[in-house]
Amino acid sequence: MSEHLPDTNYLDPKVLQSLGDLELVAREVVEGLRVGSHRSPLRGFSTEFAHHRQYSPGDEIRDIDWRVFGRTDRYYTKLYEAETNFDCTILVDASASMNYGSGKVSKLEYAKFLAASLAYVVLKQRDSVGLSVFDSEVREYLPPRSAMGVILEIDRLLRDVKPTPKTSIAKQLHDIALMMKRRSFVILISDLFSDVDDIRAGLDHLRHDGHNVVVLHTLDPYEINFPFKGTWQFDGMEGEEPLTTQPERIRDDYLASFGEYMEALKAGCVASHVDYTTVDTSRPLDGLLSEFFHLRQSTLNGPSAARP
Repeated sequence: MSEHLPDTNYLDPKVLQSLGDLELVAREVVEGLRVGSHRSPLRGFSTEFAHHRQYSPGDEIRDIDWRVFGRTDRYYTKLYEAETNFDCTILVDASASMNYGSGKVSKLEYAKFLAASLAYVVLKQRDSVGLSVFDSEVREYLPPRSAMGVILEIDRLLRDVKPTPKTSIAKQLHDIALMMKRRSFVILISDLFSDVDDIRAGLDHLRHDGHNVVVLHTLDPYEINFPFKGTWQFDGMEGEEPLTTQPERIRDDYLASFGEYMEALKAGCVASHVDYTTVDTSRPLDGLLSEFFHLRQSTLNGPSAARP
């Protein structure tokens, strides 16, 4: 039975922007969420076998060791314990396209709130979190630490970023992979405006190095639905030539191309064994995180949950 999700009628992006301080935002968002009640939703490979105990009613069927049953004709379950010093590294795309926002909050601002909240979850688990900020190159890299004050450093690093046009996401992900010294739970927050094959090459490098990877594809609702009316000039945020047109004339073509891009991106993530979630920046952040954690918990507790 799925766990009841909390009501999520507050903490919309405009409210979060008014709070200002990222540590306060993270606390407000996370404290009301039910996360980590059993096994952390931000864990994947970071468990290891500990020992057996005799099966008791209510234990997970998937944890029964069938090899032991075959030898002893008794049911025993495998117990796992978390590795110490779990590392999470959050990658934030600060390229020029992330500055777009149809409302008061840009994708980059939303990414800040999201990164701080995820960092807070990790720190509340007494684990370590780090941050990397990139655009056309890796601008900042903060190795994972377990002190709560790391959120203030994350805030400072994000505030100091001056976005520039990006070239290849793959290059930045390759560079970040080389910087990480331990296996990590990697969370990529980006609008992923790049060639899909290029993106997948970078994700494959992270997976090849043993990292567990989650993509939070961060998009503005106008990019998803294209509800523009009248005559607009669309300015390229990463060096493209401006386009003046009536959006109604190009909406069908835009939505078709955008849909193909999204399907290719999702398929690439599935092929690379990377978890993928679309982030709509108009959604209340607590609701989005609650759904994200619930889906992860369902995956980790489901019959196909992987063990190392």
